[in-house]
Amino acid sequence: MSQKLLIGRKTVVAKKTKKVLESLYSGLQLIMESGKYVLGYKQTLKIIRHSKVKLIVLANNCPALRKSEIEYYAILAKTGVHQYSGNTTELGLECGKYCGVCTLAIVDPGDPDIIRSMPEQIGEKQNMQNSSLMKLARACLKKKK
Repeated sequence: MSQKLLIGRKTVVAKKTKKVLESLYSGLQLIMESGKYVLGYKQTLKIIRHSKVKLIVLANNCPALRKSEIEYYAILAKTGVHQYSGNTTELGLECGKYCGVCTLAIVDPGDPDIIRSMPEQIGEKQNMQNSSLMKLARACLKKKK
């Protein structure tokens, strides 16, 4: 877990977190070069439904409805979801595109160690949200019947 120290109005993030984030960003660049990935909301949903995704990366300013829908399908497909610390423009630049990217689905990372080196917060965060999202999904399915 990242530890933050509050100094005046500035927040200082521990060095360990910075190293993890740097490895994540360099990992994204490696995936762009050697792996298989899908950019965009609609294509990400299609790939998730086919259960071919290893990891999903969402920008921090992704709309709430899209985010919840992708997280719901990711739970059903038993796929991890990572919340990218930057906005859509930064994620797009990280992927080598000059436009905003809301979602990134990693199909084949090329090197299996890339996904293993992702921050451990992914699983912890997802496990905490799984129960509430599953309850919401069950309630929606019951209403449709």
